[in-house]
Amino acid sequence: MSLLSVDIGSSACKAVAFTLDGEILAQHSCAYTPDFPKPCYAEIDAARFWDAVCTCTQAVAKELRDPVRALCISSHAETFIPISQAGEAIGPAILNQDTRATRETAWIEEQFGLKRLFENTGLVPHPMYPVPKILWLRKHQPQVFSSAASFVTVIGYILSRLGLPPYVDYSLASRFLAFNIRGRRWAEDILDCVDLKSDRLPVAVPAGTIAGELKASSASQLGLPSGIPIVLGGHDQPCAALGLGVIGPGPVADSMGTYECLLAASDSPILSESAFAARLNSYCHVVPDKFATIAYFPSGIMLKWFHDLLYADGDGQLGSAAEKSESEHYTFLEVHTPSGPTGLCVTPNLIGTCNPDFNPHARGIIYGLNPGSGRTEIYKAILEGLACELSQIAAVFAKAVGDFEDIYATGGGARSSLGLKLRAALTGKCVHVMECPEAVCLGGAILAGVAVGEYRNISEAVGQVVRKAATVLPDPDLASAYAPQLKQYQWLRSLPVLPVNA
Repeated sequence: MSLLSVDIGSSACKAVAFTLDGEILAQHSCAYTPDFPKPCYAEIDAARFWDAVCTCTQAVAKELRDPVRALCISSHAETFIPISQAGEAIGPAILNQDTRATRETAWIEEQFGLKRLFENTGLVPHPMYPVPKILWLRKHQPQVFSSAASFVTVIGYILSRLGLPPYVDYSLASRFLAFNIRGRRWAEDILDCVDLKSDRLPVAVPAGTIAGELKASSASQLGLPSGIPIVLGGHDQPCAALGLGVIGPGPVADSMGTYECLLAASDSPILSESAFAARLNSYCHVVPDKFATIAYFPSGIMLKWFHDLLYADGDGQLGSAAEKSESEHYTFLEVHTPSGPTGLCVTPNLIGTCNPDFNPHARGIIYGLNPGSGRTEIYKAILEGLACELSQIAAVFAKAVGDFEDIYATGGGARSSLGLKLRAALTGKCVHVMECPEAVCLGGAILAGVAVGEYRNISEAVGQVVRKAATVLPDPDLASAYAPQLKQYQWLRSLPVLPVNA
């Protein structure tokens, strides 16, 4: 018996099949490239998500001997798709990184109030959220707006392609900027303010809800047997937290991907003055009756930039020097890094800062370059910079969620032993690496297993499938050695930044 979990990211889709004990049986991923037709626009043909899901599930199914008990689908947040009454996309998916709706965002803030929005939704206004962009469609693409029966999530679109209701779980509904997180329902006062009817948004239900059974007409496209339950997952960040075992107060999850995201679970939303000042997001967890509070910053994007700078040719394509995989390149750089602090100071803000200031004009800095600065020094300096940024974010985070001692890590950054060592030292936290490297999909598998009765509840499932592989303890001597560099980082991070065209 196996549980199949699909995670749909903004640039790649992954499917992983697990045993009931959490062991990986098979996995497959499929990448796709967003379109950027104009400045501030980020779109993708919704059919690419469907094709990627089909490709991944077919590939995994071919490797499985154990029958699939249930399929769970999770995804990244904020991306939405306008669909017709028949469930067909009538426009491209507008991605979370799309920021075209800046004026609409400012208007919503002016009409409703920054603090009132935060207290209702757990969010502060930002153009990433769907509601401002739906208002943008109403003004700039009225035909799309008027033709859309509903504005759904990526999961909702996949469900509609499967002939099922395009439900949204509470965690992803929370990312619309119009969801009452305490009442777990659409915030009618916000929707009335922006003149948008709730019936044009998907029906919100708990994560782990069985949306229906896989129909014969779709089963062949997914490569799966008809009749298996399709389980609603949720936002990838709380799904990852579930896959790490962060289901209640105590430890904090750290998902180290393109963005690095800290997540704390709690019994009620954290909407304090300190949380508001730090612009934290507090919203519904995928775990029943729990809430997730997050802080995040650009992370892996800095390493990706550096890798491509070294190994891409003049056209931006990976050339002959990149015959090895990215992981092999990182391994080489890590093995050859110098001992001790580099003396370089790197801020990873290539696309702006996130918590607590959310400055879109901030940019990355490499300070202290000298003729002896080589690729291994710069690589290590980037890891040092990420650890410095995490230490700042962790301090702000702790003021709002309460002090914590343990960080449970997942994602690509968790594969760097040097990066983990620096993070532990500079934050003063114990960093735990889990045995399963696919925390988002494992979280989805847990939701699927509970939904179909393979586990009695979330706690039992976590106890059965979530296991630690290693723990990195904070090194006080290393922290002391980096104290001057951390102080310099804080100074660089605090410098005022003006728009380029100011």
